[in-house]
Amino acid sequence: MSAMLEIKGLKTEVVTEQANVTLIDDINLSLASGEVMGLVGESGSGKSVTGLSIMGLLDKPVQVTSGQILFKGRDLRSASQKELRSIRGNRIAMIFQDPMSTLNPVLRVDTQMMEVVHAHETVSKQVARERARDALGMVGIPSPEERLSAYPHQFSGGMRQRVAIAIALLMSPDLIIADEPTTALDVTIQAQILSIVQKLAREKGTALIWVTHDLSVVAGLAEKLSVMYAGRIVEQGSTADLLRRPLHPYTNGLIASLPAHNQRGARLRQISGTTPSVTNMPKGCAFRPRCSSATEICLTAPALEPVEGRLLRCFHPVMGGASS
Repeated sequence: MSAMLEIKGLKTEVVTEQANVTLIDDINLSLASGEVMGLVGESGSGKSVTGLSIMGLLDKPVQVTSGQILFKGRDLRSASQKELRSIRGNRIAMIFQDPMSTLNPVLRVDTQMMEVVHAHETVSKQVARERARDALGMVGIPSPEERLSAYPHQFSGGMRQRVAIAIALLMSPDLIIADEPTTALDVTIQAQILSIVQKLAREKGTALIWVTHDLSVVAGLAEKLSVMYAGRIVEQGSTADLLRRPLHPYTNGLIASLPAHNQRGARLRQISGTTPSVTNMPKGCAFRPRCSSATEICLTAPALEPVEGRLLRCFHPVMGGASS
């Protein structure tokens, strides 16, 4: 399959007169039509910055300073603002963790959804409204015709998130970046939304990047996983391979800390320490201060290299995996 999205050597920094602070570095991703990738890591690992960099939604002084973002062969970094506006919300859409990042609290839902349609297509109000109604129905909102006339505050949190997802689906985008959209939802609503996006990828060929800190969410959703730590991808490969036998100590720690991997009644395992600050990164491997396998060689930054059918950034791969 040819790549719909290909990211090569992406670097995003806070650019100031005094110095540049790196937020993400050397990010390489490839995604085909209908493919789902999980982008996993703790808070502060750079997952959201990666999504915003792809979308071109960074606010200065944060900016992409190097690399390519190829969407269907077109480098979005060289696109004009007009071109980007025609692509965003149309061919590429983003779902945020907080639905109110998408929704305007003082406008009715139909107004907001119809504006999206009219921004990208010349259609009648009736056609735009029907498109909006069908999108609400697709995400499981009951009585979609009636709910079009409602305001965001008249929906529950879960329903607001469904509306935000419906807006992302309105133009049948080729790529959706979902930034932890189910974190604040209860597990039943979360399962329904995961089912919706799986169906979308399967039936319409939409590619999906699912950003999350929760490995259990993407275990049954994504074909590929990219594990991020301190602004870099540390392990990348098929979901089945990484979950069955993680090689990076950080991936291993994430999996081992899942409750399902702990014996009943036993103390939950956790990764010691915290993610380093972007302004005070450790020398060499960023995970070195938290890693029990670290040696002197880890004072040198490891490259992301092929190991056992995946990409790995580590001098000391885990032997035996998370269950050991």
